[in-house]
Amino acid sequence: MQGNCGLFFESYRAEAGVFQTGFQRLSLGLFVAVLLACPLVLDTYYLSVLNLMCIAVIGAASLNLLTGVCGQISLGHGAFIGVGAYAAAQATLNGVPFLAALLLGGGAAALVGMFFGVPSLRLKGIYLAIATLAAQLILEYVFLHWEGATGGSRGLMLDPPQILGFVFEGERRMFYLLFAVAACVLMIVTNVMRTRHGRAFVSIRDYYLSAEIAGVNLFAYKLAAFGLSSFLAGVAGGLWAHYTMFLSGEQFGIGLSISYLAMIVIGGLGSILGSVMGAVFMTLLPEVLTAATRSLTGVFPDISSQLAALREGVFGLTLMLFLIFEPEGLANRWRLIKAYWKLYPFAH
Repeated sequence: MQGNCGLFFESYRAEAGVFQTGFQRLSLGLFVAVLLACPLVLDTYYLSVLNLMCIAVIGAASLNLLTGVCGQISLGHGAFIGVGAYAAAQATLNGVPFLAALLLGGGAAALVGMFFGVPSLRLKGIYLAIATLAAQLILEYVFLHWEGATGGSRGLMLDPPQILGFVFEGERRMFYLLFAVAACVLMIVTNVMRTRHGRAFVSIRDYYLSAEIAGVNLFAYKLAAFGLSSFLAGVAGGLWAHYTMFLSGEQFGIGLSISYLAMIVIGGLGSILGSVMGAVFMTLLPEVLTAATRSLTGVFPDISSQLAALREGVFGLTLMLFLIFEPEGLANRWRLIKAYWKLYPFAH
């Protein structure tokens, strides 16, 4: 039970609840209502940014489950997203309904992720990161040279997704599809973290020897983390494929894996809210840089030609600053802000 002040609980079930107060439910409901109304007032460009955010949220949440919750560092997440994208694309090209193709893409990514997750029993830390980097490079080679499945350098062309005869063409219709899938993925990851399996993931991350002594099967749970994370990454890839309606191997390079890793570091490792914040931050950062470049064109006419190099430099600088000054990410800063106003005007 919660006390009158809403700060105390009598059971672990109440403390682990997704919504601990009615205010949280109301706030989330209003936020979702605003998001659902956005396609009615925003133009195509801003809707495309929102759609990219939804896909990024799915990918960031899946990687955070593996790296932030279970502690298994992965530098191959972009490639797992690519596996899901190509598998879902081939399924729809061969007449499989979109939703089934999306699940098939997630299943294919899960199998590949679990295969490359086998070394996680023996490898930890930087060594596991190097193993997943090898997976990234291997899969990049497959994407570019297996022309029968991926189209090679020519890529693949797709049609808009279709569910029960309703075609999701255009940014407005795609937003509702992407938003619905992103919400489902966030609910899945949130509830996984509240189960005993989620607590097993956290115990492996915190200290694997204690987890093993407590009866946690390290190999099974590490494989499960790779499988579930890769499945959700494959779903993100399937959505990306049908949103862009074109696939090429260059889209799933090491840069994409680094971007998703930056999202969860900036947002907050092991936090669902951090996954959302990091995805939003990293999606908006290029847009902010582009807007700043346009405003400075009159003063520095050649700055547009240097935008690509400037963008990479800003990404690196942003990640470095977060690691130094806010290592627990934006989600932790948001918790501190809420705690401050909850106890205001008292300092402690």
